[in-house]
Amino acid sequence: MATANPNPAPNLAPAPKPTLWARHAFFEKNSIWLLLGILLVISIGGLVEIVPLFYLKSTIEKVSGVRPWTPLELAGRNIYVREGCYNCHSQQIRPLRDEVERYGHYSLAAESMYDRPFQWGSKRTGPDLARLGNKYSDEWQRQHLVDPRSVVPGSIMPGYPFLHETRLDAANIGDDLKVNAILGVPYSDEMIEKAVADLRTQATTDAPDADGLQQRYPGAQVRDFDGNPQALTEADALIAYLQALGTMVDFKLYDDKANVR
Repeated sequence: MATANPNPAPNLAPAPKPTLWARHAFFEKNSIWLLLGILLVISIGGLVEIVPLFYLKSTIEKVSGVRPWTPLELAGRNIYVREGCYNCHSQQIRPLRDEVERYGHYSLAAESMYDRPFQWGSKRTGPDLARLGNKYSDEWQRQHLVDPRSVVPGSIMPGYPFLHETRLDAANIGDDLKVNAILGVPYSDEMIEKAVADLRTQATTDAPDADGLQQRYPGAQVRDFDGNPQALTEADALIAYLQALGTMVDFKLYDDKANVR
């Protein structure tokens, strides 16, 4: 008759290793270690993001053609901001297929490097304006400002007819350039000194000092923008600004691989 072995052999199988979830439970049960772990991960991530910036001269790519706004364009930009145009229009084309097909080449950081503040916007009640320059004629722009629905029947934009009737106050445009220069915009002493004269020159068709303006601001468009050569109005300034948007970079020559680091 068989009897039970009073001394069974010990079980020599290895104990199961704790799972990753079980190890993670240590941090869940010990808030101090969890906090230290969070701080460690954030510190490593922050160093990875911040340290390379100390070795870069600039985080903005160099793009040929980008220049500071002319005095007239800057005055128009000030009117654009004053009237709150950025509330309904963006100036930032994202690198998405539908946006590029509708508006044109995606926006570059360099195109906004002289904007104080930038006008990227966060809402599009109306279309993006980053590539608006020379898309329409000056006459179209004038009519659109006076009565938007006369050229875009479905527009809900209010009219701004008073811009054509309001004389442009350019007395302090030189001070505006000085402030921008302090903020890093490369306006020279000559540009600041001739700010008022350059403003009037750009709004005058066949102006005698147009060549000098072009030397200071290459590619600047010189003509009467508001259709009234007898008066320098806020419409002159705003249309000059709108017609300059997105025109400084020649994307036929732009190499998007040149600034890859």
